[in-house]
Amino acid sequence: MFIPSNFIDRIKLPFCKDRELCASLREILGFYPHRIRYYKLALQHKSTGSHGKHLNGNHNERLEYLGDAVLESIVSDILYRHFPDRREGFLTNTRSKIVQRDTLNRLSHELGLDALIHSNGHTNTHNSNMGGNAFEALVGAVYLDRGYDACMHFMRDRILRQVINVDKMAAQEVNFKSKLIEWAQKNRLQLEFRLIEERCENHASPIFVTRVVIEGLDCETGKGYSKKESHQQAAKSTLQSLKSDKMLVQCILAARDQRAENNII
Repeated sequence: MFIPSNFIDRIKLPFCKDRELCASLREILGFYPHRIRYYKLALQHKSTGSHGKHLNGNHNERLEYLGDAVLESIVSDILYRHFPDRREGFLTNTRSKIVQRDTLNRLSHELGLDALIHSNGHTNTHNSNMGGNAFEALVGAVYLDRGYDACMHFMRDRILRQVINVDKMAAQEVNFKSKLIEWAQKNRLQLEFRLIEERCENHASPIFVTRVVIEGLDCETGKGYSKKESHQQAAKSTLQSLKSDKMLVQCILAARDQRAENNII
């Protein structure tokens, strides 16, 4: 059974080399860390490069990868139990709202995690996702330090009972198309929602299939009983791919740069 904090941890705190960090993490997590090195790593942004003194240049991207997977599993577990009568599509959409970057960025800020991140000092204005990435890395650190039950305690009792209203968030509608358009405009990318199929199945309502095309590169498709719904589904899948597939993002940016170069010539 997981115990969020105990008498021994409180006694050891005054003698801890990193007692200020441990105390700050106690406020965020609800329990004291045991192996502080994982949490230091979670708070080390890659912009510090080889200048990270305690960590020999290591940064939090691997922990972010681990935390992302743990977070999805735990949130899925919590939602499955919280909404016993809801279908898979509803659960998937609600999970997406909780683990999306905007939500994690907000959580990082509200918990005070942002203030603990080590970066080169110039990254805050250029990487608006630094807080959300650190939150995922923090979950990865908790998993390595305390295990799955501690991560469950943190997300269920600290986050989803005190910070996020699950029922309220489930009722919110996310406009994935607007989010994708905003991302494309921010990066000066050409974006198209291309209708690739319209069909009727068994004389029922027509089904529309849309593909997202960015800088001439085919991305994900989505289908729905209206063009709007198919756009939303295609945008949602594309945003997920952009988050997980760094090679796709690099190819899109390279195509943009090539287009700009051709226009100059």
